[in-house]
Amino acid sequence: MAPLEKLVEGTKTIAMSRPMILLFAISCGLSVANIYYAQPLLDAIASEFAIPHSLVGLVVTITQICYAFGLLLLVPLGDLLNRRWLISGQMLLSVAALITIGLAPSSTIVFIGIAGVGLLAVVAQTLVAFAATLATSAERGRVVGLVTSGIVIGILLARSLAGVLTDFTGWRSVYLFSAGLTFLMAGALFRVLPSEKRQRESLSYLRLLRSILTLFLEEPVLRVRASLAFLIFTDFSILWTSLVLPLSAPPFSLSHTAVGAFGLAGVAGALAATRAGRLADRGMGQKTTGAALILLLASWCPISLIQHSILALIVGIVLLDLAVQAVHVTNQSMILSVRPEARSRLTGGYMMFYSFGSALGSIASTAIYEQAGWRGVCMLGAGVSTLALLFWWMTRRYQPSSKSN
Repeated sequence: MAPLEKLVEGTKTIAMSRPMILLFAISCGLSVANIYYAQPLLDAIASEFAIPHSLVGLVVTITQICYAFGLLLLVPLGDLLNRRWLISGQMLLSVAALITIGLAPSSTIVFIGIAGVGLLAVVAQTLVAFAATLATSAERGRVVGLVTSGIVIGILLARSLAGVLTDFTGWRSVYLFSAGLTFLMAGALFRVLPSEKRQRESLSYLRLLRSILTLFLEEPVLRVRASLAFLIFTDFSILWTSLVLPLSAPPFSLSHTAVGAFGLAGVAGALAATRAGRLADRGMGQKTTGAALILLLASWCPISLIQHSILALIVGIVLLDLAVQAVHVTNQSMILSVRPEARSRLTGGYMMFYSFGSALGSIASTAIYEQAGWRGVCMLGAGVSTLALLFWWMTRRYQPSSKSN
């Protein structure tokens, strides 16, 4: 790793203003929302292009696979290239991919556009790493927490927005509307983001990618926090993937738009968790993680009462999203402090575990629901929560070795 450490950051740390933090958060949320719009639209897409229901799920699968590839192949470029141009360029390419979907004449073109959207949505993680670089060490956790909240809120609101727009103007309008917003965000970011001047070593792209493995081998905090990310986002996906199944069946029989509206409850939890970053700045990251994981386990109790009380379900959703976001923010605050010159690679490597956990939770929850119903889903979620809590307890001695600007 010695040659890589000569990639010196030339961008000065600053006290980021609230408008700039808000712009970062909105851009992150908009970028990640692009890969979640499809979930409530699958029926409409299948109907228009005569895609069998057994195959239309490929829309979501392709998106997630390409997102994972983007985490590995694109996010690390933030440690090598000028991030102002990299971020704006990726968002403009996202605009092209979104327009491709919105105007697609065939299912093949839809799949191509979806692949592009998934690959390029990782620009959100480049933004998180850049925000951590711009912020001073004293406020890094707070800034990362606020910016990351945009990602979680974008995920939760994507389903609601997609459902509402589809009801009024059709599913294609979702992607065309997002293309317009993404274009505006790309212009705003290019105008606001500072240019970087960095001393550069001759570093090949392949060496950059190989260095991600080296970071995992050398940094125990990265290994521990990535493993926690895998577990908490498995839990997150267990809930949000399977929730539509009981709510769309009798006695509820809710529409996709109504089911998507439950994401609004999750937003409250995500916003409340932004304080986790401030606690991490004060050296309380481990205590925050432990408390949040206890809360995560407890959230499955009210969630399990769905057949008896929708209010209890909403309380459980708020608690679960609060816990997941609190751990996620603390994770990122801790790992982004260990290697300032490698923040994009740290983010990409960490977020791959997020992606793997999300995929596993989706597959496991639907399979369990078919066999054991909602009670089985809740037992699965509680079991994963317990495993995360035990893992944290066994690894709580691992702390970032240093904090650098």
